[in-house]
Amino acid sequence: MDQRPDGAWFTSEVATHLDTVYRYFVRRAARQDADDLAAEVFAIAWRRRDDVPGEAILPWLYRTAGYVLANHRRKVHGIPPIVLVEPVEADHAQRIADRDELTRALAELSERDRDILLLHAWEGLDGTELADALGISRSGAQAALSRARARLRDVWTPSMQDGGPR
Repeated sequence: MDQRPDGAWFTSEVATHLDTVYRYFVRRAARQDADDLAAEVFAIAWRRRDDVPGEAILPWLYRTAGYVLANHRRKVHGIPPIVLVEPVEADHAQRIADRDELTRALAELSERDRDILLLHAWEGLDGTELADALGISRSGAQAALSRARARLRDVWTPSMQDGGPR
């Protein structure tokens, strides 16, 4: 059994990431499901608290969230819409066109490539954290990120890649 004081450790070290995990789900699932999905991640973390690495709690939570989301998607049979944060100064019509183009490009990727790119871009994971979240080595995570970026470039239309006319 772990030597950490269960309730205090969980509250001070794990539960502090509740908002971050909730936002992870808001960006990937229907908003009405985000609370339940986040709660499921923390229920798993509580049950498996001895397995949560003290030095990599957030990547462990992201990895668990990925499994929870995959299970949820299998039940729902579909991929939720992708929500993007957009710069305020951009033209509204162009923002919609850009978001639509990016959403279509991301939808053409495998779920794993999409997850890798979104963990990196939205959640800000890189290096060791990305490796921990994916359950692979750091070099494996860097290679997977590089391959996912290349696949995204391959499916993204030339107007977006080249910064074409806006």
